[in-house]
Amino acid sequence: MPTFDIVSEVDLQEVRNAVDQANREAATRFDFKNTDSVIELGDNELVLTSSTEDRLRALHQVLEEKLVKRQVSLKSLDDGKIEEASKGSARQKIAIRAGIDQEHAKRLNKFIKDLGLKGVSSQTQGEQLRITGKKRDDLQAVIAACKGDDFGIPLQFNNFRD
Repeated sequence: MPTFDIVSEVDLQEVRNAVDQANREAATRFDFKNTDSVIELGDNELVLTSSTEDRLRALHQVLEEKLVKRQVSLKSLDDGKIEEASKGSARQKIAIRAGIDQEHAKRLNKFIKDLGLKGVSSQTQGEQLRITGKKRDDLQAVIAACKGDDFGIPLQFNNFRD
């Protein structure tokens, strides 16, 4: 019976490379001179720090450009509020979401069930969904329908087996 998995993963190495590139650009650009603008990568979290809120927004834009160039979906970023930090500087925390949480899993399961394809079923397995079906064409129709709809998280389809 053909199966495949729907997952939501983030390549942390690509995120690390994008952060390094954005920090390098912030260090060399004239408009970031003497603003102490920096991006720090923690465990599933980015912390942006700059001297003013305007420079922080510009730093955020530079980071987004670098992430897009490295094919990291911006849907996996969860922006926090811009906070006041020490000495009048601004700070923003950005969470990196990976995996399909229960709420999105329920929405995906309902969406697949509402497609009305005969013999296609889905079940949640941790932070991924396993889709099984009688025909390969039905599973490909599920993939096409999921790609066409926006669920608010980046989706990848892997482990397709006949």
